[in-house]
Amino acid sequence: MRLLRVAVAIIAASLNALPEPARADGREELSLCQQMIDRAAPSPQFDMATTRPDDAQLQRCRQIVRDWTLRESRMSVDEHGRPIR
Repeated sequence: MRLLRVAVAIIAASLNALPEPARADGREELSLCQQMIDRAAPSPQFDMATTRPDDAQLQRCRQIVRDWTLRESRMSVDEHGRPIR
């Protein structure tokens, strides 16, 4: 029984050591969210058969855009380090 616990502990430790999957950096995520919001905007030809993003996902993207807008309004340099003002 003790050997089994040791084996489980070793397996768990090795699984925890695996790297997490890569995520898009902040600006890429912002860009993707802006595109999603633009696609979700109602259009005159919109019908119920058109697929739209999940409401929760859309709300999350709107929050990301809001956060970036507030963050960038407080920054004095752009992403390349050049002064904004």
